[in-house]
Amino acid sequence: MRIEHLRQRLRDLGAKPCHEQQVLRSWTHALRLDTTRRGLAADFFPAPLRDALPALADELAGLARVRSEHPGEDGSARLLVDLADGQAVESVLLLRDGVCVSSQVGCAVGCTFCMTGRDGLLRQVGSAEIVAQVVLARTRRPVKKVVFMGMGEPAHNIDNVLEAIDLLGTEGGIGHKNLVFSTVGDRRVFERLPLGRVRPALALSLHTTRPELREQLLPRAPRIEPAELVELGEAYARATGYPIQYQWTLLEGVNDNDDEIEGIVRLLAGKYAIMNMIPFNTVEGSEFRRPTREHADAIAARLQRRGILTKLRQSAGQDIDGGCGQLRARALHVAPPRSRRIPQAPDDAVR
Repeated sequence: MRIEHLRQRLRDLGAKPCHEQQVLRSWTHALRLDTTRRGLAADFFPAPLRDALPALADELAGLARVRSEHPGEDGSARLLVDLADGQAVESVLLLRDGVCVSSQVGCAVGCTFCMTGRDGLLRQVGSAEIVAQVVLARTRRPVKKVVFMGMGEPAHNIDNVLEAIDLLGTEGGIGHKNLVFSTVGDRRVFERLPLGRVRPALALSLHTTRPELREQLLPRAPRIEPAELVELGEAYARATGYPIQYQWTLLEGVNDNDDEIEGIVRLLAGKYAIMNMIPFNTVEGSEFRRPTREHADAIAARLQRRGILTKLRQSAGQDIDGGCGQLRARALHVAPPRSRRIPQAPDDAVR
């Protein structure tokens, strides 16, 4: 279901703009649909709309239902979420009132270190299904931040994602800078995001400063070299006033060496940017390995000393092997991805 289709249904039931706004506001805040600011509605809604609300509420609740919940020791929780057609996606309840949502069932980018793209793209997630994941999270915890970093590449489902962002940033009450659009890099993102009435923050998956290695790690990502990607990101950061969050999955012996550290400094020095270093979330059967905590700490410290604002993050649910796509893969008995042979760093790389 798309949000625009939901809006049209409300209008067909006699909803005026104020009624439509109230129903959408109640839904996105996980309240009863017939709740107004002054309490339960009596004569506020037109009779046809009021009579249809219970059935509509059931239908919206069926867009996303929890199949299983997996709490992490860090206070996060990964949710395996069933959609109305039986497909499943993953959402993550994050610390500090955040939720990570999925925008696709599967993914077409095929990042070699990620489980999500193992079977390619199965289908797009509708804009109402995206919002439904946030509503589901709000039935469990407060939500003040939404990151589009779950299953899928948001740029490949950009119409639905932007429609969801628009609703969450208006009726959903999420601050625009707390809506984070994460992408491997797609020129449509830099064309479309500045045009919306809700302009989200942007996270760009960088992972390496070497174009040839990036092509191997992200085999079906658009061919934008890291330097150009950073320049496009910088233009968006300056236009919105939000720093770009660069994502870097640390892979032992692959992108955790001296050359990469120097490359990051060259690309990001003076940029309005935050570098998020995320140690690889171990996947059974993968050739990739997670660097030691000491090594990851050392990389972050070196970048900080060179003037690059760096945060060393832990993937939520690491203790339950809950990296993106792993819950769904286990539920469907999907075999782990076969990693391509990636060139290893020289022996004298930083350790």
